[in-house]
Amino acid sequence: MRVRHITKRDAANYIDLCKKLDQETKFMMLEPNERTTNLKEQRNYIQSLLGAANSMVFVAEHEDKLVGYLGAYGGEFRRNRHNVYLVIGILQQFAGRGVGTALFTEMEKWARQVGVHRLELTVMTHNIAGVSLYKKMGFTIEGTAKDTLLVDGNYVDEYYMAKILS
Repeated sequence: MRVRHITKRDAANYIDLCKKLDQETKFMMLEPNERTTNLKEQRNYIQSLLGAANSMVFVAEHEDKLVGYLGAYGGEFRRNRHNVYLVIGILQQFAGRGVGTALFTEMEKWARQVGVHRLELTVMTHNIAGVSLYKKMGFTIEGTAKDTLLVDGNYVDEYYMAKILS
């Protein structure tokens, strides 16, 4: 398995990965068939992302297929450019095999190089594997937001988690 920065050539595979994640887990934001991004839009998005100094998507690749990603999206203004919001998705077949750790390790190296000070994310409180990974990578729970998501007709709470890079 290899972790690297996303490229425009990954657009189709990245869309496929995201659609698979939407199908196989309820921990992602989008529900199955809700994702409407086309190939041209995805390429344009990747192009703009690669032009941003404080944003990047890291992909985990196994046998020429994307099996996971970690998106790091930096603040747009002077007051929040040092903040990066994270979103991760890993195919279930590759869960528990070190993919998440590898993605976070690469992202944190990059974050330190580009001057990021704060990493933050949200996670459903019942996502035990996710919370465990984030704690392992040095994140702490800063608070709980009640009823932030509606999943299968039920309101779900989320933890706000963060890590300060010194």
